[in-house]
Amino acid sequence: MTKDAPTGSLSTVRSATGGGTEGDTEGDTRPERLVTGGVPGGVAGGVLGEVADEAAGRPARPAFRLLVAAWLRRRFWRTVLFLTGGLTVKGKLPKGGCVVVANHSSHADTAVLLAALGVARAPRVAAAADYWFRNRVRRLVCSVLAAAFPVRRHGGGYSDLQDIAGPMLRAGHAVVVFPEGTRGAGRVGTFRRGAVELAVSNGVPVVPVALSGTAELLPKRGRLRPHAVRVRIGRPLADPDAGTARTAVLELLAECRPRDSRVRRRIARLAMSWTGLGLVAAWSFTEALSWPLLPELALAVLCVAAPRAGLRLTVSAAVASVAGGLVALALYSGTSVELPQPLTTTRMHTTAQNEIRSEGARAVRHQPASGIPYKVYAAEAGRAGVPAGEWVLRSTAARGERIVGVGLVLTLIGVLTQRWRRFFPQYLIFVGVAFVALFTLVIGSWR
Repeated sequence: MTKDAPTGSLSTVRSATGGGTEGDTEGDTRPERLVTGGVPGGVAGGVLGEVADEAAGRPARPAFRLLVAAWLRRRFWRTVLFLTGGLTVKGKLPKGGCVVVANHSSHADTAVLLAALGVARAPRVAAAADYWFRNRVRRLVCSVLAAAFPVRRHGGGYSDLQDIAGPMLRAGHAVVVFPEGTRGAGRVGTFRRGAVELAVSNGVPVVPVALSGTAELLPKRGRLRPHAVRVRIGRPLADPDAGTARTAVLELLAECRPRDSRVRRRIARLAMSWTGLGLVAAWSFTEALSWPLLPELALAVLCVAAPRAGLRLTVSAAVASVAGGLVALALYSGTSVELPQPLTTTRMHTTAQNEIRSEGARAVRHQPASGIPYKVYAAEAGRAGVPAGEWVLRSTAARGERIVGVGLVLTLIGVLTQRWRRFFPQYLIFVGVAFVALFTLVIGSWR
């Protein structure tokens, strides 16, 4: 995972065959200096403590303390990925050391691989010495969170791989290399040969791995956004070379394309558009006057379909609902206006009227838990002459807070369920049935 020259990406180092280089490096970046500089215990220190079982006829395995470190990294990155859309992994690494070759499209690739690859192989990742090991802080962060070891990008990179990664492979580690040499721009680039030669020269297999969704999770020159990630770990290549490794990764990549629902995609496009935002605002505004269906129902559909739009849809719904309540307050204040309010009962109006008479605008705080529609409280507050300023303040604290809370929960559900988007039509059926059942129960309790 070396840094791209223009962008700072983590990707592979030089993979040429003859030990040649691509230009000169800055400063003294000899492997013996890089291995020990600044990282507690040194990068090579972990290799010296490995447990090798070749004499007993068993594959080598990393030292126990390195397995614990790998487990902690895996837990950390899996937690992060769970909160950003989820991770699905298929396949596993072989026993013993191996070289992992994967497509590269995002800074997130390293984190995803550390979360996906087995702890038993304690994965290690090659990192650009001139960037990621430039100072003590970067060395520490890169070594601890990314399990990285330094390799020069210019002048001796392949020698570094052999000198540092070779002992790791023989000790049972999985060494990750991105053979494209940089993050791809929407396609898998040409694979260089260094990763394959590293594996062949150390007698370990080459394992192709495909990553899908990382470019959407953390785009090149973009920022982190929720998206599900899928990883497919292939079988070791029988007769590895750069071409067959690339072909194997492409085949795995075709297998791990996410399955989605056409219905969800169409609703997501609506949710991301200005039309969707206007629809939610209009729904919430009219619900505070007459419309019988809660704005939370619209949010349950749109926020789950497109969690990226969840926050703005939620804020729009809350603001429009309070604005609708203010309009209702004005319409019912000293006028004979009677807007239709279907699916409400006389008992709802009586209860809201009594609460407002005794508590004023503060009575609206009972609305979220009572099951009485917000429009009923707004109408009775208008008839009782509640001041508009106080009404807006109390409504924002009660009605607005509830909509925001529900909307954020629904957005989180949308993020966490991205792996199961193909079941979105079934989710819509469930939401519809649950809403009808709950609505019937609430209305029945107020008759």
